[in-house]
Amino acid sequence: MIEPTTTARPQAPAAVFDWLDEAAELRARAGLTRTLRSRPADDPVLDLASNDYLGLTRHPAVTEAAAAAARRWGGGATGSRLVTGTTALHTELEVELADFYGVEAALVFSSGYAANLAALTALTDPDTLIVSDAYNHASLIDGCRLARAQVHRAPHADPAAVARALAERAEPRALVVSDSVFSVDGNAAPLAELSAAARSGGAALLVDDAHGLGVLGPGGRGALVGAGLAGEPDTVATATLSKSLGAQGGAVLGPRRVIRHLVESARTFIFDTGLAPASVGAALGALRLLRAEPERAARAREVAALLAERLTGAGLHASTPDAAVVSVRAPGPEQALAWAADCRTAGLAVGCFRPPSVPDGYSRLRLTARADLTDAQISLAVATLARTAPRP
Repeated sequence: MIEPTTTARPQAPAAVFDWLDEAAELRARAGLTRTLRSRPADDPVLDLASNDYLGLTRHPAVTEAAAAAARRWGGGATGSRLVTGTTALHTELEVELADFYGVEAALVFSSGYAANLAALTALTDPDTLIVSDAYNHASLIDGCRLARAQVHRAPHADPAAVARALAERAEPRALVVSDSVFSVDGNAAPLAELSAAARSGGAALLVDDAHGLGVLGPGGRGALVGAGLAGEPDTVATATLSKSLGAQGGAVLGPRRVIRHLVESARTFIFDTGLAPASVGAALGALRLLRAEPERAARAREVAALLAERLTGAGLHASTPDAAVVSVRAPGPEQALAWAADCRTAGLAVGCFRPPSVPDGYSRLRLTARADLTDAQISLAVATLARTAPRP
């Protein structure tokens, strides 16, 4: 006689997400709980947590440009860029971005994240090797994961290792990928050496200039301009409009045929709603302001250097900035979280970076220098960080 098969009883509906509670408990034990904090429009704290490097997000010229764009074009783009989402304002911004950056063409996306996903997935295929810096931003890492290419994770800022990976590859095509400025410690990539390694290996170079545009290069024109690589036929940049330009959105900048290919094949361009007109207007206003006041870029770098120098003088473990990001090492994730909270209570907002946001596992507080910070504000920030620092 054949015994009947016993079928497991389905879980009750309320239990299907129980594993999420278990995962939350594990994160809490590791000091990795993350929460949202709503900030008021008139937040009184000194802000060294945002990416508003040039102090433009509230500049009257930028906010008025955003308001004027919304009044003229409406609250949204109304559709994807290939349907109704490309206004004359989008085209105007793309032309001015390309001219400012010294490239043939530019393409604007709804975010820098979407721009990176587009570039990595559309410029590679199964016959491509991607050589990606180990410390690259999460958006580049996710783009590598979504691409159909083979991916090699190269040691941080090591052009020789990149050259070896390219020389040993079996794939006919290759793409070298790096941030221009790494978002955790603020150190710059060796772009000239990476370009030489890519060219010697017959590879293209893709650089995420999110933290370089508006800060590096003459007049803030970007890291590739500073390295003499802007406009090169084998080089592509991505950038964000939400940092130095104080708006929202992202862009890919490079050869015209690259931009044409993205328009026709990049899924995060084809299937995403176009960037809202207010954000386009704000970015245009900020870009024009930066052209008129190029000294803002140098001031942001100066503020970063002053912060690092004074923090080190106060006995803290601060990074040496190549752009506008300064990090301060914390003993661990829980101490970093508590330190950031103590700073906020004392009137200072700073970023808190813990695993997995930090590739080397060391938790940090991250400070973003702003061109509009006064010397008194710099001194206040340093004194607050030193006073609230975790005791050994």
